[in-house]
Amino acid sequence: MEYRKIQDEDNDAGTISDDIENLRGKVFSGGASVSNVPTREQAKWKRKTVVTLALTFLTSSQAILIVWSKRAGRYEYSVTTANFLVETLKCALSLAALAKIWKNEGVTEDNRLSTTLDEVIVYPIPAVLYLVKNLLQILKNLNIISTGVLYRIILKKKLSEIQWAAFILLCAGCTTAQLNSRSDRVLQTPLQGWIMAIVMALLSGFAGVYTEAIIKKRPTRNINVQNFWLYIFGMAFNAVAILIQDFDAVMNKGFFHGYSIITTLMILNHALSGIAVSMVMKYADNIVKVYSTSVAVLLTAVVSVFLFGFHLTLAFFLGATVVSVSVYLHSTGKLQR
Repeated sequence: MEYRKIQDEDNDAGTISDDIENLRGKVFSGGASVSNVPTREQAKWKRKTVVTLALTFLTSSQAILIVWSKRAGRYEYSVTTANFLVETLKCALSLAALAKIWKNEGVTEDNRLSTTLDEVIVYPIPAVLYLVKNLLQILKNLNIISTGVLYRIILKKKLSEIQWAAFILLCAGCTTAQLNSRSDRVLQTPLQGWIMAIVMALLSGFAGVYTEAIIKKRPTRNINVQNFWLYIFGMAFNAVAILIQDFDAVMNKGFFHGYSIITTLMILNHALSGIAVSMVMKYADNIVKVYSTSVAVLLTAVVSVFLFGFHLTLAFFLGATVVSVSVYLHSTGKLQR
């Protein structure tokens, strides 16, 4: 009897010990799964923040490099050849990134270059639109409003009333910040000029929103593969632009005529900016891109004070204030959705 009693107590103790171990295992596994959630969210937030800040920095320095690349107020190099080299460099960088991925992870369904006609046939459309946008930009701040409208129509994503108000303020703020003594002449622009400006703004907004749509159509697809196909068509259309616009100049003076170190840095900057834009579209959205490039305009003006002796006006400070309010309202509207 004593033996059986002791044995029963041992069995009870073992059962209690197993229950405790099971409970520990559940707590541990539960804690791990819970901790993984914020870790993944933090990783996404960090990646989105990095690409957005990179785009802001590259865009702000882009305008400065463009000014530096001019001589006596004009370009001595061919703009079409520069655009072609930008697309070529972006394509090369995407391939280099893919080569590294293939070496570390191997070739998978999502990172292989081979594709279907249905997937690749959509890429020429944004390539053409970006080509037109690069060759002719008028009243680019209208892109802000057109992006918001097309973002709603194409991607079926709804902006809150506060976010729409923030968008309008952003457009007004960017425009105000860039006003100067000659700005009133814009109001004297002929009707044809206004129509062209609106068409260009719509094209630019459509290019961005459409690109985001095709990039996010297949979320697991590697961004470098998507970039590769987009830039391949960009190279093709820019090559056509060279043949149409600058063929004689390129044949007579050479492809790299008028290039300098600043021109090379400008091309590198444009290439990195293009990749940053596509990553913002992949991991964030066009709205973030619009705010990033708008803030970059203000940063460019501030830096220009030290580099070019640019004088900040009251209009700039008012515009900067409105842009800041717009950023705050947009983030507030996003939280309230």
